[in-house]
Amino acid sequence: KKKTKFIDRETNPVWNEVLEFDLKGVALDSSSFIDVIVKDYETIGKDKHSSKIPVYLKELATGQLKSLPSKNLPLLGEKGQSTGAIINLVIGYEPPATGIPNPNAHADGDPAAGDTGDGGEEGDEDYTDGGHGDAPGSVPSPGQPGKQLQKRIGKGRNRQRTLANKPQDFQIRVRVIEGRQFPGNNIKPVVKVNVCGQTHRTRIRRGNNPFFDEAREKAYSIFFYNVNMMPSDLFDEDISIRVYDSYSLRADSLMGEFKLHVGYVYDEPGHAIMRKWILLSDPDDSSSGARGYLKVSMFVVGTGDEPPVEKTEQNEEEDDLESNLLLPAGVTLRWVTFVLKVFRAEDIPQMDDAFVQSVKEIFGADSDKKNLVDPFLEVSFAGKKICTKILEKNANPEWNQLINLQVKFPSMCERIKLSIFDWDRLTRNDAIGTTFLNLTKIASSGGEIEVKLLTYLFGCSGEGVAYRGRVLVELSTLLDGKADKKVEDIPRDDILVAQKYQRRRKYSLCAVFHTANMIQDTGEPIQFEVSIGNYGNKFDSTCKPLASTTQYTCAVFDGNFYYYLPWANKKPVVIITSYWEDVSHRLDSVNLMLCVIERLESNITTLKTALQAKVSETRLAELWLKLVNQFIDDLTSFNVPDLEGKPNLTSLDMQIRKLRTSTIERIRDSARRMKEEATDVKATLVDIEDWLERLKELAEEASIPDVIIWMLRGEKRVAFARVPAHTILYSTYDDQASGKYCGKTQTVFMQYPMDKNKGLKIPVVLRVNMWLGLSAHEKKFNNFSDGTFSVFAEMYENQALVFGNWGTTGLVGRHKFSDVTGKIKLKRESFMPPQGWEWEGDWFVDPEKNLLSEADAGHTEFTDEVYQNETRFPGGEWKQAEMAFTDVNGEKALGLNEIECPSGWQWEDQWTCDTNRAVDEKGWEYGITIPPDDKPKSWVSAEKMYHIHRRRRMIRPRKKVSGAHVPVERKDVVDREGWEYSSLIGWKFHSKLRSTDTFRRRRWRRKMAPSDRLGASAIFKLEGALGIEEEDKSSKKETATSLFGANTPTVSCSFDKSYIYHLRVYVYQARNLLAMDKDSFSDPYAHVSFLHLSKTSEIIKATLNPTWDQTLIFNDVEIYGDPQTISHNPPYVVLELYDADQVGKDEAMGRSMCPPLVKLNPGMDISPKLLWYPVKHKGKIAGEVLVAAELILKNTGDETDLPIVPPKRAEQLYMVPQGIRPVVQLTAIEILTWGLRNMKTYQLAAISSPSLIIQCGGETVQSAVIKNLKRNPNFPGSVLFLKVLLPKEEMYTPPIVIKVIDHRPFGRKPVVGQCTIDSLEEFRCDPYVTKAEVAMSSKVALMSAPRDVIIDIEDRRPLLEAQEKESVDWWSKFYSSIGEHERCGPYLQKGYDTIKVYEEELEKVPDFQGLNDFCKTFKLQRGKADDDDDEDPTVVGEFKGSFRMYALSDDPGVPAPPRQFRELPDSGPQETVVRIYIVRGIDLQPKDNNGKCDPYIKIALGKKTIEDRDNYKPNTLNPTFGRMFEITCFLPQDKDLKISVYDYDMLSSDEKVGETVIDLENRFLSRFGSYCGLPQSYCVSGINQWRDQLKPMKVLENLARLKGCRPPVTSDNGNTIAFGGREYSLSDFETNKVIHQHLGPADERLALHVLRTQGLVPEHVETRTLYSSFQPTLSQGKLQMWVDVFPKSLGLPGPPFDISPRKPKKYFLRVVIWNTSEVILDETSITGERMSDIYVKGWMPGMEEDKQKTDVHYRSLDGDGNFNWRLVYHFDYLPAEQLCLVSKKEHFWSLDKTEFRTPPKLIVQIWDNDKFSLDDYLGTLELDLHHLIPHSKTPEKCSLKVIPEVTGSVPHKGHPSTSLFEQKSVRGWWPCVREEDGKKVLAGKVEMTLEILGEKEADERPAGKGREEPNMNPKLDPPNRPETSFFWFTNPCKTMKFIVWRRFKWIFIGIIILLIVLLFVGIFLYSLPVSATF
Repeated sequence: KKKTKFIDRETNPVWNEVLEFDLKGVALDSSSFIDVIVKDYETIGKDKHSSKIPVYLKELATGQLKSLPSKNLPLLGEKGQSTGAIINLVIGYEPPATGIPNPNAHADGDPAAGDTGDGGEEGDEDYTDGGHGDAPGSVPSPGQPGKQLQKRIGKGRNRQRTLANKPQDFQIRVRVIEGRQFPGNNIKPVVKVNVCGQTHRTRIRRGNNPFFDEAREKAYSIFFYNVNMMPSDLFDEDISIRVYDSYSLRADSLMGEFKLHVGYVYDEPGHAIMRKWILLSDPDDSSSGARGYLKVSMFVVGTGDEPPVEKTEQNEEEDDLESNLLLPAGVTLRWVTFVLKVFRAEDIPQMDDAFVQSVKEIFGADSDKKNLVDPFLEVSFAGKKICTKILEKNANPEWNQLINLQVKFPSMCERIKLSIFDWDRLTRNDAIGTTFLNLTKIASSGGEIEVKLLTYLFGCSGEGVAYRGRVLVELSTLLDGKADKKVEDIPRDDILVAQKYQRRRKYSLCAVFHTANMIQDTGEPIQFEVSIGNYGNKFDSTCKPLASTTQYTCAVFDGNFYYYLPWANKKPVVIITSYWEDVSHRLDSVNLMLCVIERLESNITTLKTALQAKVSETRLAELWLKLVNQFIDDLTSFNVPDLEGKPNLTSLDMQIRKLRTSTIERIRDSARRMKEEATDVKATLVDIEDWLERLKELAEEASIPDVIIWMLRGEKRVAFARVPAHTILYSTYDDQASGKYCGKTQTVFMQYPMDKNKGLKIPVVLRVNMWLGLSAHEKKFNNFSDGTFSVFAEMYENQALVFGNWGTTGLVGRHKFSDVTGKIKLKRESFMPPQGWEWEGDWFVDPEKNLLSEADAGHTEFTDEVYQNETRFPGGEWKQAEMAFTDVNGEKALGLNEIECPSGWQWEDQWTCDTNRAVDEKGWEYGITIPPDDKPKSWVSAEKMYHIHRRRRMIRPRKKVSGAHVPVERKDVVDREGWEYSSLIGWKFHSKLRSTDTFRRRRWRRKMAPSDRLGASAIFKLEGALGIEEEDKSSKKETATSLFGANTPTVSCSFDKSYIYHLRVYVYQARNLLAMDKDSFSDPYAHVSFLHLSKTSEIIKATLNPTWDQTLIFNDVEIYGDPQTISHNPPYVVLELYDADQVGKDEAMGRSMCPPLVKLNPGMDISPKLLWYPVKHKGKIAGEVLVAAELILKNTGDETDLPIVPPKRAEQLYMVPQGIRPVVQLTAIEILTWGLRNMKTYQLAAISSPSLIIQCGGETVQSAVIKNLKRNPNFPGSVLFLKVLLPKEEMYTPPIVIKVIDHRPFGRKPVVGQCTIDSLEEFRCDPYVTKAEVAMSSKVALMSAPRDVIIDIEDRRPLLEAQEKESVDWWSKFYSSIGEHERCGPYLQKGYDTIKVYEEELEKVPDFQGLNDFCKTFKLQRGKADDDDDEDPTVVGEFKGSFRMYALSDDPGVPAPPRQFRELPDSGPQETVVRIYIVRGIDLQPKDNNGKCDPYIKIALGKKTIEDRDNYKPNTLNPTFGRMFEITCFLPQDKDLKISVYDYDMLSSDEKVGETVIDLENRFLSRFGSYCGLPQSYCVSGINQWRDQLKPMKVLENLARLKGCRPPVTSDNGNTIAFGGREYSLSDFETNKVIHQHLGPADERLALHVLRTQGLVPEHVETRTLYSSFQPTLSQGKLQMWVDVFPKSLGLPGPPFDISPRKPKKYFLRVVIWNTSEVILDETSITGERMSDIYVKGWMPGMEEDKQKTDVHYRSLDGDGNFNWRLVYHFDYLPAEQLCLVSKKEHFWSLDKTEFRTPPKLIVQIWDNDKFSLDDYLGTLELDLHHLIPHSKTPEKCSLKVIPEVTGSVPHKGHPSTSLFEQKSVRGWWPCVREEDGKKVLAGKVEMTLEILGEKEADERPAGKGREEPNMNPKLDPPNRPETSFFWFTNPCKTMKFIVWRRFKWIFIGIIILLIVLLFVGIFLYSLPVSATF
């Protein structure tokens, strides 16, 4: 029984695994079968049986087949019923008799198992209908393409969760490997890959099955695309792969195309698609089928990602297209038309400015101020863009157009992008807004679907701070047919049908603002605006004016640091009515699920906290059981609302409901099983969090637009916050269906729009209560309202002071009666109450106290100031000025004796002169006046003769009297008439008249009451403006204020009673804070804010891990509202951390929030628990703070119930009390201070004499000083000891802080580096358990051991020479180790060793603990944290050391535990020999313009450098270096081995590709023996000769001594060893192994076998990633290599390995073309005969310049040709790799030859010769010399059936193939093919002899080309061609004989006979006697 790995959360798993069953020599019989069982993996408990299928092996047993491909096998349930799922697998069988390997068996990595179509219980939630997509037992049909997308419904979430959406480095790699079945004849394909606007192309190849693979051809095939983009933008970019025919014209050169999103690749495992076939299609012709296949690999590498290593399959040539297609089995690509009906859009904002409008008016265009927008919609998908028509000047366009997008489906692209643009004639089109239709969330598993969507557009900026309108679309899919037009009009009937989805309902929104605090920027009064869509936006004129803004209020100082708005018991209220579609049936389900999610998240947090705190198992089980029980109860009681009869219902709603129902049922069942079967709480967290993610996926739903709250200062928008509408929506379905914050007070943190500081500073924190519901449910609001609502109309009366009299004549820019801004003119008579409201009482004066600004408001200490002024004539005496006392602006002020101390204050000192300014010693500053000014504009501190004015600042501090409390929220002392005064027209008003005041105003109010209803819900009737002056309404020129600033009523909520609370905030400590000072530390303190109060902690100097141990007490906290509401949703305690600076402003270090524990009964016996809360700085984690808080409701007048006041550490400095502070225990910390490395200079001076200061828990210890860092960077005294009181709970443990100080002249000791170690858990140990790893490595131990080892290296040298003669080399060893057995020759058969090839760095192999087992490396940092979040802190060096922590007894009589660091190696320098073996490079970053580089190796170790520039590898990204370098060095000074790869350039400087750094010291000191890996066997000769300095037995003896056990004892002539309490026998290790002649003595071999069981590093090759400074987080390629380190003190090491690259062998291919038959007759002679002038051309791919052709067989009338012609090809061949090595220049200007590896193939073509035109191509034959297609003995048996591409079968399923290299020679007939009308047809047959010869054989059996000398082997006689074979032009006689005579001989004979007859007649007539006359 064997099983595959499990695949997490996948219903279409792809295992790609091979399971081997050893039958022990027993053959299969006809009844044999395999049971395939698919189970659902469970983390805890028994795996659940899902389905199974028996596979019978009769065909394999009878020998009919070597492999049994089983596709689409239906899986059956436990009871035999069909589950609807399928499985694909291939079963190979090797009979025991012959043992012949199965050529078709899949190796590792081959797709042995395909995709299951549909099934697996845990995965059905991936389908929107919640069930199986098919009938039981059916195969997924092509008509259901939605499933491919449904399979990936959860993708994308992981990347959103892990990647910050900010610009960052990415690298996209695309490798083009090979193509198959490209259409066309004699084509030359080239592949172009386009990503993010960058295009690369491969080399031009020939044929229909070209090979592009870099690893095999060294052609242009792997492309790198480096981008710096936001992930959200990058993942929507396309990867476009196009194949062109370079022969054809541009118009028809595109052969096929494939597109997919970058995000699709990133979502794949490992962010990669590995060696998959993609199907090419014609993007313009939907009726065309597959246009060929292309095999590609694609990677998306992000910051910190390691690109996966590509593995080449053994049977790459036999790869099955169907099972390795990028799309899964059962899914067929087909053309699908997305029909997007775009009906209308609304609320499109104005885009054209007034200037453009005025230009339009000048040119006679129509003017339309309200609709300055010309919108059109652009639809983008899979690289295609289609636009609607443009509707000019229309903010609510009705396009009513249908857009047809035709794509291949299932598509690799996920989202349809909808963008609305404003069309501009003169400039570029402006983007208005963008939204997306995510197909993974709306695709149904059925066939054709329809989805009607209203989607909302928010701002084009990343934040989307503004509502930009919405658009109504309908999306449907058509699986058949082709659209005639891309854009057409929607039929009228469809427009009418869409009307029912646009029915509007009235919604009412009420927001009550309770508090606004933590304001830091003071200035103009503050107002808040609430809007939803355009409703409530006071700058929008398209909607009715609404009471959507609060009253203006001035901020008041909170007495410590922040400001707040003093609303006291009257809270401002905003009311908005809006109109939207009724989508309650969707949002009810969302809120119900969010309720379940919220409880589950809360319980998960509690459980994780308990795990972190390491509570008892019993308590942990209680918490876990509570979580599971509550979760099961929630899901059991969950009832998805019924959709019957709901408005706006779509088919998508029904499908989503089914999906939610089925998913919840499955999760509930899983939870019940977990409850019964779980045994490990921690292991269940993965599954529980998976449930949470799946529920969150289902809770996403489109709704009405978000509610946006804007903060306005004056008329300017300053900050915003978005509140999702569903969180405040009221529902009548269920209480839990209402939003989380519906009718409840929530805390809202506002943010600045486009904030470059990313939230470093908070504009304001709001506590706001919001309720949103249908107007039909308005009365339900009465149940949620708290307090009494009052509504007033208000206006301001304004007056100015002119000539000592107050009146209206001096008002400038203001009206007699206006609104609060003074800009809108109002009259009492114009006010009309809204419908349903009436006046209650008359107008009365009611001063607005919240707008009065007093300078000392909120302060407990204040300094009064006044300026004393003097004047003089130039050079005269100073005298008192006319205005003796003024303020800072020169306005008149009271004298010193006239200023009185306000009530509740007392003077602290007398009036004094302020000399802390730019003044002289008496405090004067001097100036002159320049007319027309009467006051100086500037002041200086030095007196000059021309100065005529001087002044000085007089100050007097005062302090508030404790006990004499005056409320800061309200000013009771106001003018009796209600006037408020100001010196200038603006916002600065005060209540008392001052001599400098010139303007005053007072507020008039009139109360309104509802006329027809009672309760708070009446406020929803407030719509429209109360009144505006009539003449403004009728004025032709409307101003912005009259248009937007409509006068609306003010609404407030009054509370009769407030509650007093007592708050205690326990701030204990913080860790890992940012370094804000240049000394690498900070001086942190915290501003702690709660509502309108704040306090500040003490400052802790020079630390990043401060321990404040401070309790901040807020005695009387006044909060309005029900205490029960506060207990359920308390305000947050906000901590803002700052770095105290003596000079300049304190810098913000981050912010954290903590919810307080609310005690409504002070006697509750519950204490808050200190917890770590993250500190966020610019959106990133910047440390943690340990804090707790409790909020206690005080009983009136009773202070005794409060907790006892904590003990004081200083005046007004309270400590954290017992019971809350952590419990501590005496702990010992042993510190191994090994040394410092790579210390950078400090203040331009090198670090010379450093020492360490180590701090933990308030204790400090200092190390000894390193005398000279350059000579020996190790500390002389290596172990320090520290006793400290540390918390027992690990979560409270403070970090260890390491500071490096440099001892410099004159006693200077600057801190030159620091390091913080957070987690101390790994250093805890049991001091009474001895551990070997704290000792030392066997290699270092030997330094002090007697050096009695003698190794004679000379004896081994002859063996190396013999090694070269063997048939195997080191590369055979390497290839056999990585599974490429076809390249290793007979190596494995000889029984030789293999090596371990790690696909990562040796330090990353988990078994070797990072090679940090002796001492760890800690990075030292220095300097201030960079503002750039992407930059790491500056690393200035390394500290090598380690720690051990263990508890000490409190009893001093108990003896101390034994020390841990006892036996340490010598810390002095050691001279070593380092051998660096560089094997090969993988996927190096291109550096040249041709997409290649010319890499070579450069090695730096200490001051030594080796540059291997002469041995560069030209034009390759995957170089085979095969180089070994040997260097001597001293450790630890030269510990860092830097291996760089450079790109060779002849003219410019060489460019670095990347580098990797190896810490040799760690390898030298590690107990894992990483200095030299252990081979598998001990060999004294051969290629695996022992190379270590010590023999295995000696190494084993040292290991025994260091482990503290007995030395090994040998017996039985070394065949047995006793070690470590076990006995080992040589036969245990070498039973079934081949014993070869190179093996050493038995005892040494056995000792090596024992060593290999001890966990030491084996002989290996590691794969190291290269990095560059240009892209430090992205891989620049990989390097396979290894390093050996040998100390010289032990003698010379063994001989090095020879890893030089293999050299190719010369081979000759002789091809004798004997005859052709049935060749297509391509021409018609002048006499009308069909004929061809046949010749044959041939070449080997990659060697096209060596094309050879036969002579011409002229006038073949039957398709037969005779040649007897020899073609001879010379090529270099690598037998082990089965590839040809071709070296040639790519271009004539190229400097170097490029090496290509190409499969050995022969291409034979038949052509028709034409003398006066281009020759005509007739047919081709492509032969792979390793896999020859079968030949025929006679031409009659030769047909196209032997060619796989013609029959449609894959190569490995055809006839058995033969290798010419094995058979040496073959003769027969092969068919040639050509393509006609898209089909393969027979073009002729050719008889050939193919022969392969080596160089020696070719010399022994020479043969010439054609029939040239030497014409032998075999001798070729001239062909016996018919006499009719000749060229007419050069043979006129034969032309007459065989063409003219044969064709027209009877005509010629007839003519001759006729001539003869005529001649005879003539002679006869001539000879007739003539009569004579006498």
